Amino acid sequence: MDRRTYLGTVGIAGLTSVAGCLDGVLGSEESGNPDTVLEPPETDLSDASHPSYGDEFPAVSVPDPFSGETISTDQFEGERAMLMTFVYTNCPDGMCPALTLRLRRAQEVAADEGYGDEAAFLEMTFDPERDTEDAIRSFADQQGVDLDAENWHFLRPESYDEAKEIVDGTYGLPLKKCHRGDECYTDEYEELEYMFPHFTHIFLVNKQGIVERVYSNGASMEISRLIDDFETVVTA
Repeated sequence: MDRRTYLGTVGIAGLTSVAGCLDGVLGSEESGNPDTVLEPPETDLSDASHPSYGDEFPAVSVPDPFSGETISTDQFEGERAMLMTFVYTNCPDGMCPALTLRLRRAQEVAADEGYGDEAAFLEMTFDPERDTEDAIRSFADQQGVDLDAENWHFLRPESYDEAKEIVDGTYGLPLKKCHRGDECYTDEYEELEYMFPHFTHIFLVNKQGIVERVYSNGASMEISRLIDDFETVVTA
């Protein structure tokens, strides 16, 4: 996918953190796109730097420290719809736990409604230096993630540079590490050696690997809306 210039209004709305549907049938005329289940979103993000509605979701392969496997985002095609977001466990203002909460609630509903085997939940850290396997496991326990369901994968790149290449280079979400003394560092969180201004996006991808929704306000969006959209895509 060509990198596109991110809309200024979207950037202002999305960069709020220092941590940072109608029913349809795939291929139907009603969906507005032959490759999607949902109708086009109210906000057109087609000029954004990140993948948006109707785009093929770029494939990346990242290790899962718990399973010992390398997980590829395209390995679920034909079998599972996917929710994916990006976090770090030292997030100081609650944005990353809020993102995790939304995926976790979708995971719970998928289990309750019997479509957990058709769903995948991916959460990638962009701070592998501090997000060790133990740190991520502690975070998962605190957030109530069901790792035994076998549909949730925490992804941990080998290095920050690799994480930046994935988050920024592949998915078009600006990522910068801010150290004490940097203009982007927030003194309110001076206990942290470094922090990240970042976008709190959640990507909803259908079973064919096509983006159905990009929730740019993922940390604050209505959980019921996310679950309704996800269930519609999974069960289409």
